[in-house]
Amino acid sequence: MFLPSFQLHNKIALVTGAGRGIGRALAIGLAEAGADVALFARTASDIEEVAHEIRALGRKAYPFTVDVTNREQIEEAVQQIIEQSGRLDILVNNAGMNIRSQALAVTDEEWDTIMQTNLKSAFLCSQIVGRHMQQKEYGRIINIASVAGQVALRTGVVYAATKAAMIQMTKVLALEWGKYGINVNSIGPWYFKTPLTEKILANPEYLAEIIARTPLGRVGELEELVGPAVFLASDAANYVTGQTLFVDGGMTIYGF
Repeated sequence: MFLPSFQLHNKIALVTGAGRGIGRALAIGLAEAGADVALFARTASDIEEVAHEIRALGRKAYPFTVDVTNREQIEEAVQQIIEQSGRLDILVNNAGMNIRSQALAVTDEEWDTIMQTNLKSAFLCSQIVGRHMQQKEYGRIINIASVAGQVALRTGVVYAATKAAMIQMTKVLALEWGKYGINVNSIGPWYFKTPLTEKILANPEYLAEIIARTPLGRVGELEELVGPAVFLASDAANYVTGQTLFVDGGMTIYGF
């Protein structure tokens, strides 16, 4: 009677930046929990591979090559998803990038690129999908933020600004949309093994610094992000909204 459901059967999810890394892991994890999954990414070959893996699980996959900073492309793809599946229940705003520069070296182009990819895309997708969720009076939106939105890290002032803004955006959308049955939450990862972090983590000194700041003493594995995402997407999180769940090995509680 008291065991909540973590299953996502009969749910339709959309994951942005789904071609590799965290997005790929979350897309496959949502499918393993029972959801059919739409996939957004700029590289068609990447999302076709992910779609193949999802279909091998017996779930439906809807791959779309989309620039998530472009409103028209998002609207067109979302409309196609709804026409094909009938609805959209879950949105995971994962698309993101970083250009590691000291603050004095950041260019206008770098600022605009990071802001649009990380923050504008999440807002556009939330707004467009949120209208549909409002009509259905149900929805789960999960923003992939970062510990960088909570604590200060070196060489990432623009990235950090986008992730801090995403955490605050999560709270405001949760406040506005709760009356429509839409739950909005964030996940804040620390370092995980992805294609984007591969070179950094290959540096022994940098890796040692990361581990020294992590109570669990290691970097994360991608599958360790799947459980939190499935939880926030499921009925088990019906009364959870406006929150950021840091999946960071304890990094954000670290003190000196």
